[in-house]
Amino acid sequence: MLCFVFILIGYSTYLIVPIRSSFHPTINENDPEDVLSFVSYLKREQYGSRPLLYGPQFNAQPDHYEEGAPRYKRENGKYVEILPRAQEPGYADADKMLLPRLYSYDPAHIQEYKKWVPDLQEGTKPTMGQNLGFLFRYQIGHMFWRYFFWNYVGRESDIQQAGVVWPGSPSPSTLPPRIGGSFAHNNFFAIPLILGLIGLFVQLRRRGHDALVVGLLFLFTGIAIVVYLNQPPIEPRERDYTFCGATFAYAIWIGLGVIGLGQLLAAALKADNARAGVAIVLGLLSPTILLAQGWNDHNRTGRYNSVDSARNLLNSCAPNAILFTNGDNDTFPLWYAQEVEGIRTDVRVAVLSYLNTDWYIQQMKRRAYLSQGLPISMNDNTYAQGNNDMLPFSPNPAVDSLDLKQFISLVGQGSPLLKYSDGNYSTMTFPTPKFFLNVDTAAVKALGIIPKDREKQLVSRLDWSMGKKAIEKKNLVILDMIATNNWKRPIYFSSTVAPSDYMNLQPYFQLEGMAYRLLPLRDPNYDRRGDEGYVEKSICYDELMHKFQYRGLNNASVFYDENNLRFPANYRDKFARLANSYLAAGDMAKAKEVANKCLDVMPDNAVPFDYYTPQLVPVLVAVGEKDKANAILDKLTERSINILSYYQTHDGALFDDAQRGYLLTLQSVYQAAAQVHDEARAKKAYEVLAPYLQERSQ
Repeated sequence: MLCFVFILIGYSTYLIVPIRSSFHPTINENDPEDVLSFVSYLKREQYGSRPLLYGPQFNAQPDHYEEGAPRYKRENGKYVEILPRAQEPGYADADKMLLPRLYSYDPAHIQEYKKWVPDLQEGTKPTMGQNLGFLFRYQIGHMFWRYFFWNYVGRESDIQQAGVVWPGSPSPSTLPPRIGGSFAHNNFFAIPLILGLIGLFVQLRRRGHDALVVGLLFLFTGIAIVVYLNQPPIEPRERDYTFCGATFAYAIWIGLGVIGLGQLLAAALKADNARAGVAIVLGLLSPTILLAQGWNDHNRTGRYNSVDSARNLLNSCAPNAILFTNGDNDTFPLWYAQEVEGIRTDVRVAVLSYLNTDWYIQQMKRRAYLSQGLPISMNDNTYAQGNNDMLPFSPNPAVDSLDLKQFISLVGQGSPLLKYSDGNYSTMTFPTPKFFLNVDTAAVKALGIIPKDREKQLVSRLDWSMGKKAIEKKNLVILDMIATNNWKRPIYFSSTVAPSDYMNLQPYFQLEGMAYRLLPLRDPNYDRRGDEGYVEKSICYDELMHKFQYRGLNNASVFYDENNLRFPANYRDKFARLANSYLAAGDMAKAKEVANKCLDVMPDNAVPFDYYTPQLVPVLVAVGEKDKANAILDKLTERSINILSYYQTHDGALFDDAQRGYLLTLQSVYQAAAQVHDEARAKKAYEVLAPYLQERSQ
């Protein structure tokens, strides 16, 4: 009974979720305020499902569709079923297998599968041996034991897929600076691991049943989670936090290892007090090494990158704006800035991945702080989960292009003109990829949103292609807002959003700071230049040079890991685009000022030069700063050669993304050197690139 009471106490902490949700806070993920939505929240239904013990393998093809589980909503104090039920793909028994680890049909995932299971063949059902091979090599070996050894043996670097630093590994000074010089290059000499093994041995001998309990804790918070999660072969970032429970369990054995040290010293030291003292001193070696090696890469002192990136992105937007963001990394700092520091609460942040869910769309229709609800015309039933989750392309030669407002109206009505039915399966479609939106130019001019230097670029109609891929619910919501808004509220896309989510609207983008504003203005040079967004120089200059904050980005003692370096790279991109815009306009003074500002706020010793830095080279050469330009090209070439050579002697297949990044950087170096007619540096970069280009073309 006592155990049962403590279990109830533990699970009672979850009650804070529905209690807090019932107050309708601004950020109310999943809206878990009733029993059914709370269960959905606990089951993580928003993330979809993966086959666990039995299900389809990666090349299985659905041969039918079947009704999904019933879904309910609360209306007038009662739960009513949401109709129609979602249609889910069904598979033949021959395409299913036990313990399907190779399950994803994503082409990128299939290529990754082959790295871990070399004999895997597309079009052939994987064997149980291949499934287990992926489980033990990747899911358990690479994604669990590697993380485990990071904590108790050593970690190579902060680069994703980084390996373990075992005793006897090369000295950091012999490694490329990006690896050996990283604050995250930690060598614990396996002392914590050894101490834990001693503790495990001691507990097995003295209290075997206790060792079983701790072992079960280690198993269920480690290996069992591996089996349950059934991780895909690609993750957006390292997932070591998933297994922190297993490291806690092992820490118990590390503590018991001190007792084991005392027992080992019994032959040499007879006095109990002396033996205990020596064992404690030796035991303190473990936390001392962990602290000495791990402090600088865990220390957050002086690191304001996240909150400054959020502040700068919000301040890129005009008053009362709508800002579309990509996912966690660029959204959570925005929420912090608005919720905690009260920064720009007039801007409504809309997370694209969440816009695929009905609960989030409903919340977006409500007021939040200084922001009115989003201009969404279609009702909740149209966006209910299971309705319009995906609108496939169904070509109709009679339809050349679609009026966006008419399309939104037809979808909202569930018009049979757009509906496709096949037995039990029914869905809305779109008949042509070509869309247009008529613009009331007089009304737009009256709003005062057109910069004076772009008045001639105002168009009476937006024309673009959605492509022939299916329209996701999030895209449908964005199209609804664009059609309904009538340019009254500024609409922005964060520059961190994947280009595929821009829906080919880039010719009508205007770059303002760190965001692209959608305007009824067509960039006349877009087709020739291909950049995303017309650079509105006066706005960008004011924001990048005066409004934005870059605290700590010039401090070499602050650690910026792989993820933290992404937003500073984004800054460099915008600085380079602005500087080059001034150069093209013949304003050398402004071009020089912008380029030097970029180098000052993000020097190489604090935030290493990246892919975007060579784009400053033509500006620097043009304004008489050739030494700075050459230093950029030489440093990036040398570093790229260093690390690419290192990966050639290691398991380079695991570091495709990292290698690709350095190859792209070398390509940027080559293009910049060629642009300023520096043939020697261009040739050097090309000579390094050539073997990789030939390899990838084969």
